[in-house]
Amino acid sequence: MFEKILIANRGEIACRVIKTARKMGIKTVAIYSDADAHALHVQMADEAVHIGPAPANQSYIVIDKVMAAIRQTGAQAVHPGYGFLSENRKFAEALEAAGVAFIGPPATAIEAMGDKITSKKLAAEAGVSTVPGYMGEIADAEEAVKISREVGYPVMIKASAGGGGKGMRIAWNDTEAREGFESSKNEAASSFGDDRIFIEKFVTQPRHIEIQVLADQHGNTVYLHERECSIQRRNQKVIEEAPSPFLDADTRRAMGEQACALASAVGYTSAGTVEFIVDGDRNFYFLEMNTRLQVEHPVTELITGIDLVEQMIRVAAGEKLPFAQGDIALNGWAMESRLYAEDPYRNFLPSIGRLSRYRPPAEVATKTHAVRNDTGVYEGGEISMFYDPMIAKLCTWAPDRAQAIEEMRRALDAFEVEGIGHNLPFLAAVMDHPRFVAGAITTAFIAEEYPDGFSGVTPDAATLQRLAAAAGHMKMRKEARAAQISGAMANHRRRLENDYVVFLGRDTFPVRIDETETGTDVAFEGGETLAVQSDWTPGNPLFRGLVGGEEMIVKVDFIRGGARLRYRGADIKAVVRTPRQAALAALMPEKQPADTSKFLLCPMPGLVVRLDVAEGDEVQEGQPLAVVEAMKMENTLRAERRAVVKSINASPGASLRVDDVIMEFE
Repeated sequence: MFEKILIANRGEIACRVIKTARKMGIKTVAIYSDADAHALHVQMADEAVHIGPAPANQSYIVIDKVMAAIRQTGAQAVHPGYGFLSENRKFAEALEAAGVAFIGPPATAIEAMGDKITSKKLAAEAGVSTVPGYMGEIADAEEAVKISREVGYPVMIKASAGGGGKGMRIAWNDTEAREGFESSKNEAASSFGDDRIFIEKFVTQPRHIEIQVLADQHGNTVYLHERECSIQRRNQKVIEEAPSPFLDADTRRAMGEQACALASAVGYTSAGTVEFIVDGDRNFYFLEMNTRLQVEHPVTELITGIDLVEQMIRVAAGEKLPFAQGDIALNGWAMESRLYAEDPYRNFLPSIGRLSRYRPPAEVATKTHAVRNDTGVYEGGEISMFYDPMIAKLCTWAPDRAQAIEEMRRALDAFEVEGIGHNLPFLAAVMDHPRFVAGAITTAFIAEEYPDGFSGVTPDAATLQRLAAAAGHMKMRKEARAAQISGAMANHRRRLENDYVVFLGRDTFPVRIDETETGTDVAFEGGETLAVQSDWTPGNPLFRGLVGGEEMIVKVDFIRGGARLRYRGADIKAVVRTPRQAALAALMPEKQPADTSKFLLCPMPGLVVRLDVAEGDEVQEGQPLAVVEAMKMENTLRAERRAVVKSINASPGASLRVDDVIMEFE
């Protein structure tokens, strides 16, 4: 067995590999860029080597720099994680030439299956049903348009060396094909150092279901069941689960056997994933093979009890798999929610900054439930604009799907993140969505259910009432604390008998609040009373308690005049007033937001890639104005109405903050 391995990656996957290596008694080496000098994976590793500037194409994907770090530390093996160099044949060959073990498949398998164009051709030759498309290299945007017409819109424009949603676009017409080709090519070059693009038919209403395979160097190949990855946004997975709520045993076995046969045909070893598109009749079509560990591997580990990273290390060391296909159980259900540094209220645009608060739920593992959080950040750390926006992968396990979803709801409720925009509200909303709960999902779920983006959740009447009761309880606790400080306990006792009005946004709830031995009773007009029991104290950002006998966890942030309550995708301002205060507040005018309609504001922190207009140009609604790159993704900013460009305040290459003015209109 190896004594020391180097992790050629960063963030949560580097931390994940370090945990398993530590369990196996193997020392670890981290590599880091300027931006990651204080990163968690650097702190966790036994050694760390600086490899260059922040951009990945100047550090993490520069093979010579990684090889120098290996020589410097004497690492005997390298785990590539995912992304970066994980599917780079030249890197695997360089390691082999240096006598260093690659904790992944052989270079020949990477070349055969890691390249999306080659893998499609090999799959077709092997008789595997594939999605129609053009697998040859595409010279330019005009050829991309021609091919797209021949395949038939809609089409998927995809980076040959891609992964993680990078370098992928869906085009429904010539204009989108032309723009998508250029953006995909640029993203592919930036993220993978390979700008080759291919085009395939985009199958509408598909499910994205993948099979995890594991193979050793002794001819043994097994599959570890499937993962449902259909909840995607911009071709990037958001929520995964294992197993799939859609497959039956026969389809699962057929997909697993086909995946193993394909892996064996190319001499595959280590962990890999064969991805399929599955239609409504359970017909499945080969999509691609990822010759690496997948981001969503934890859900497979939770339902099988197999540590995939450990098996990858053992396979690379020449060991046989310790189990056969018949030994692999399918136990319970697992969910994974990807926590991204992106603002769901700004159409999920990337967000960067310092994590002023980062408190994930406690990790547990029992016979009835489990909570796991794979992360690479810490409170006080920085979220950089240079890398993928994923902060953490929150996973839950339970004996069945309904319980796994409920465990995820509780875990998301308790996850505290402040300082940046993040998608926790959206993840919570999906967990409560009737269609998701029923398992009636496709890769079009987010586009169909949130066509205008995510603007939060409007709680039902019962939930609003419970939130109002919680707000009333916290009001009493604040007044009790203030009374203790001022020594006015007698007056506090008298005031607890008062009536109040709870404002939740535009909803109002006249209530009477009475203190009890165990908490407070909040009586609503109409006769219903909710008992609130909680040990919450003023200043605690998380309210935990029983409201009307049901558990409730609410994020609380006290702001001027009230509190901001966040619960299950809802974000509401709560104000508790006396009836007199409520009457006076009704007379106050509402503050109107500033008019920014004459400006194109940068919606996210990022770099200006290009400007598509000049001063004096007349632009039409929907016309591209500028392209801004953030976290390895290009974003096209378009005109919202017809206008004339008065002035341009930014130039290509400029680094902008949120709401910086890019241009002004007349």
